[in-house]
Amino acid sequence: MHNAPGQRAPGGFAGAVASEWTKLWSVRASGLCLLVGLVVSGVFTYYYASIARINEHPVQPVGNAAAASAVVTQFAFVVLATVVVTSEYSTGTVRASLLWVPRRHRVQAAKALVTGLVAFLGGAVYAVLGTAVAWGAFDGRASFEASTTLRQVLSVGVYQALVAVLTVGVAFATRHPAGALSILVTLLWALPSVLLGLGSDTLAAVNDVLPYGAGDHVMRVGGSAPFSSATAVLIVAAWTAAAHGAGLYVLRRRDA
Repeated sequence: MHNAPGQRAPGGFAGAVASEWTKLWSVRASGLCLLVGLVVSGVFTYYYASIARINEHPVQPVGNAAAASAVVTQFAFVVLATVVVTSEYSTGTVRASLLWVPRRHRVQAAKALVTGLVAFLGGAVYAVLGTAVAWGAFDGRASFEASTTLRQVLSVGVYQALVAVLTVGVAFATRHPAGALSILVTLLWALPSVLLGLGSDTLAAVNDVLPYGAGDHVMRVGGSAPFSSATAVLIVAAWTAAAHGAGLYVLRRRDA
């Protein structure tokens, strides 16, 4: 049976993306994750700037507050992307998704594209809000330059997008929310905290090549970085690609 002229075949990538977009916004958890992240961004940046003002830290770019908040706001997108994948496994609807889009890589790519786009836009909005909140809280202990602030806003968006896509890969590999979140909390927060807390230069160098360590060098301005921003982005992208590859391997090798 042939499709009518101009009609797309079922399971095409455009259809998969449209389906994933609809499914994302049909789940209440998606909006809740984004709202919680917005609130946390405002609270964290106010606290960050207030501490800098109280302790009379050197003047720094106001966007650094929003960049620093990514250490906590990233988990809004981690939870969102985890739910996007694992909710289908828990309900069994992943079978319908794979029947509609038989080429499994398209399913994963569509989820990665949709969650990555939402995370980029959400991360940029968080950064704008955080910068506005921090400007008042810094009370003169921050500088503002439009080009620098714009670069930081976009950098936060790019980092959050990469984290969301990384999460999709991990979630497909584990197929369970607890397993995915355990791995991601360890990789993005617990391990960096331990490495930096021990105070060793060697361990700090290891942290620099972890996703958040590299991402932090991209998002923040000032201080010394062991490599360029472009290299840091490539490091985060490499982690993302590895996670995506692991998820795709499991998706292709195991039954839904």
